[in-house]
Amino acid sequence: MRARQFSQVDVFTQVAFKGNPVAVVLDGEGLSFAEMQGFANWTNLSETTFVLPPSDPAADYRVRIFTPKAELPFAGHPTLGTAHAVLEAGIAAAQNGKLVQQCAVGLVELTLANGALSFRLPRYAVNDAPGGDEAAAWIGGSALNGPAKAVDVGPVWLIAELAEIEALENLQHDPARLTAYYERHGLTGATLYAAQGERVVVRSFAPGDGIPEDPVCGSGNGAVAAYRLALGQIGDGSAYRASQGRQLGRDGWIDIRIDGTDIHVGGNCVTCVRGEVQL
Repeated sequence: MRARQFSQVDVFTQVAFKGNPVAVVLDGEGLSFAEMQGFANWTNLSETTFVLPPSDPAADYRVRIFTPKAELPFAGHPTLGTAHAVLEAGIAAAQNGKLVQQCAVGLVELTLANGALSFRLPRYAVNDAPGGDEAAAWIGGSALNGPAKAVDVGPVWLIAELAEIEALENLQHDPARLTAYYERHGLTGATLYAAQGERVVVRSFAPGDGIPEDPVCGSGNGAVAAYRLALGQIGDGSAYRASQGRQLGRDGWIDIRIDGTDIHVGGNCVTCVRGEVQL
């Protein structure tokens, strides 16, 4: 074991303890998969990341991302939180407001502007939800606007729009039934949203990965944007702000911007813990 630089960053908030925390080990070199997974399980956060030297010369750093139970190819709030910690620690510096992260899905471009970070969603594909009517059955009878879809953004989220914001805010779902559905079909979890005028509210669930409800989910919000883009609800030049996390005592805000067919997901970050961890 040795001391490694460590930060815990609250993402999608300007107020500490109101966003979604990510644990960031800023020197992950030499750690095995088992050691990384074991530490991620111990932190008991939705994600823990490990910063490594890049193997691609186009990247500023490389990151591996873990839930308490598995490694992810990509995730949104860990991408922003890790970039914030890397910049703060001086491991990398933005060039012309840009930073490039290497992860399992490839290179992810980040932008730093007005103190906030955003990433361009590295990929997305919108497909019919597997299992037909089974996809929406676990929602418990809440009315949906349009069909549920499976949206691949690295993680694969079941995405559905509820007809009413109040129904989403008060949703009481069956975690066991949801887990059985999405594990059977190779999904990561489910992200639901509802929209009324300019107001967009989002909730994300991945109980099978040890995340009963993700406080504020970057990849889930990116998948919602891909779903809305595919259904024509938004288009080139659209921008909106979504809220997430109030059911868990948080107050997260996610900024979405569409540039052509590119989806940009952003928000603020606040460092809450800084020090060393023995690994």
